Amino acid sequence: MPEFEQTRLENIDLIHSQTVKSKKMALFNTSSTELRHLLIAWIAISYAFAILIAWIKLGHQPSFSQIFGPFILDLMVISLVTVGISFIAHEMGHKFVAQKYGAWAEFRMSVNMLLLAILMAWQIGILFAAPGAVQIFGPHLSRSQYGKVAASGPLMNLFLAFVFLPLLTDKGIMLEIGRWGVIINMLLAGFNMLPISVLDGRKVLAWSVPVYIGLFILIIMVGLFMVNLLPP
Repeated sequence: MPEFEQTRLENIDLIHSQTVKSKKMALFNTSSTELRHLLIAWIAISYAFAILIAWIKLGHQPSFSQIFGPFILDLMVISLVTVGISFIAHEMGHKFVAQKYGAWAEFRMSVNMLLLAILMAWQIGILFAAPGAVQIFGPHLSRSQYGKVAASGPLMNLFLAFVFLPLLTDKGIMLEIGRWGVIINMLLAGFNMLPISVLDGRKVLAWSVPVYIGLFILIIMVGLFMVNLLPP
């Protein structure tokens, strides 16, 4: 899933040149470029997940007419509210904390990875979600601050899992939204805390072993609690 990236000095001018005049918002700085990238990535990753849900409901690969017809619409609603919001919250967690420490931070989508996510979801029923990342330029940031920026993503997903939890007592599409909202956010929190490659867990571990262990145990405990509450 999405991960923030430290932006090199030689790339910062290019990124800024792609950014339309930055505007001050209530809690953070953004740009029309970032908002456009977020919107496209939100829709694309939600569409890929809707196709994955179609696989699960049908028990086989959905046809071309199904993924481009009325059948996919209800599934898109579920996806936009669950995986879409979860993805944005994860990335904005990185962005908010990075900007709090005075760094430049904006999301940039990866068109190739978004297309790959949709293709894999349709062809083999697997969602490979790497829609983009928050690009961060902050040469003054310490290892501790980078660790906190990394931890903010999984923590946002942990928080969202509790937000979706009350919907498990509802019925119909709201129950589906609650179920998938809890599952997706717990999976995102746990997966991104793995201490490998470019995932958040590697940066948190580099910052503080006790914090990493504590956060990982917290996610496991909350996950076990949530599993027992999920409807059959």
